[in-house]
Amino acid sequence: MSTLRMAAVAAEFGRDLEEDFAIAERLIKEAREQGVGLLALPEACLGGYLLSLDDDSALDEGPPALALDGPEIRRLAALAGELTVVAGYCEVSGDTRYNSVVCVTGDGVLGNHRKVHQPLSEDASYSSGDRFHAFDTPVGRIGMMICYDKAFPESARALALDGAEIGVCVSAWPGARTNASADLEKDRWKRRFDLFDRARALENQIVWLSANQAGTFGSLRFVGSAKVVDPGGEILADTGVASGIAVAELDVAQALETARRSMGHLRDRRPETYGPAPGAVTV
Repeated sequence: MSTLRMAAVAAEFGRDLEEDFAIAERLIKEAREQGVGLLALPEACLGGYLLSLDDDSALDEGPPALALDGPEIRRLAALAGELTVVAGYCEVSGDTRYNSVVCVTGDGVLGNHRKVHQPLSEDASYSSGDRFHAFDTPVGRIGMMICYDKAFPESARALALDGAEIGVCVSAWPGARTNASADLEKDRWKRRFDLFDRARALENQIVWLSANQAGTFGSLRFVGSAKVVDPGGEILADTGVASGIAVAELDVAQALETARRSMGHLRDRRPETYGPAPGAVTV
């Protein structure tokens, strides 16, 4: 039996890259002291997210654009050392910017994902990625996504079908834009955030790590709620709406085997039945 101690972070990050690295270093140190092997930091933790999701991107220069093979990602890898660390950043490739998430160890980059689904006016600041894929790491096969990606069942399913044992979703998920609750615990967008986390784990019978921004940035108030979810959709650890680290330990291979023994959601799929009926109207 081989267990993995894993952690998902809810924390506040901003535009100051040096300050963000200081926060990341502190969190990585704390995770290391707790024996964590896999640590997920939030979306846009290196340079901060957008100030607003309204169409006013001209008022915001946006986060610093970092190259996947640049010094900042190498710095993150050096901080990670023996840990496997997942972190969000603004990726630049040529003249194009992406909302991206990278997975590193001290040996370098293991995987990178560009956010595919863009909510509201995010496409004014970023170009869209075009695929989901899993990759091997020292702690198992991982698939990554970013925030709104998890609202689409096909995203996590594509990762699970590519052999992902652990899904890692990093977010900058805010509270509701209208009829917002003064109590974030009762916020309807927080409920959606939590429902998506549990559903994506359960329907694919994989372990799920969900990291998120906390606090406020610009006009956005983030719901925190970092968590670790088991393949049955049960929350093993959760930060609530405050900043913190959700830590849980699990034998991943055993948990997947147990969850899939009787009812295997991937095994029992009937893909030939899922297309639209002849003549059906599609949207």
